[in-house]
Amino acid sequence: MKIATTKERILQFIDYLGFSKLQFYEKTGMKRGFLDGDKLKTSIPDTFIAIIIAVFPELNPIWLLTGEGTMLKAESPRPKKYKESIGVPLVAMEAAAGFGTSDFTVRDEDIQARYLVPDFNGIDFMIRVKGSSMYPKYSSGDVIACRILHDSKFIQWNKCYVVATREQGLLVKRLKKGTAENSLLAISDNKEYDPFEIPADEITGIALVIGVIRLE
Repeated sequence: MKIATTKERILQFIDYLGFSKLQFYEKTGMKRGFLDGDKLKTSIPDTFIAIIIAVFPELNPIWLLTGEGTMLKAESPRPKKYKESIGVPLVAMEAAAGFGTSDFTVRDEDIQARYLVPDFNGIDFMIRVKGSSMYPKYSSGDVIACRILHDSKFIQWNKCYVVATREQGLLVKRLKKGTAENSLLAISDNKEYDPFEIPADEITGIALVIGVIRLE
């Protein structure tokens, strides 16, 4: 009877989590390729075992090392699969509208999908663009990644932002300093839409657009 190695049990655990090997390597700091092919027969350093147990406290270390017992600690509730909770959440515009409040959280029931994009760092949420006011920069249906701005002093003029307003909901616009005191000038890339000013007291939150995902 073939006895599974520690590395093979790690692969079983990765499959249970719903991870790819790359996601597992990134989360644990393991060298890429460590779990591939003939390398499965080599021993695994104690330092890696310690890291894996630290990163995944629900994993039963006895099962990991010997194969005895259950994969998860008996006292631990069955965790939600990581593939259901990793990545940046895509939420509806209506659900994201409150991002400017201090108690804003993305609820599970509001998440439409999750995106794992390595180059998108520090992203708080994603939304789908509606309308054509920012065309050709963004088309209706594009998914944009947003980072919440916690201090309006760090607005970069003429960059694209998602602005949460009291009356008009979420707006995707370029921002410039307004002509009136305590106001911002909202500019569309589509020249058919005229610029307009938004009073500061009408704005509840501002998020910088970091990137976009577009389907051809």
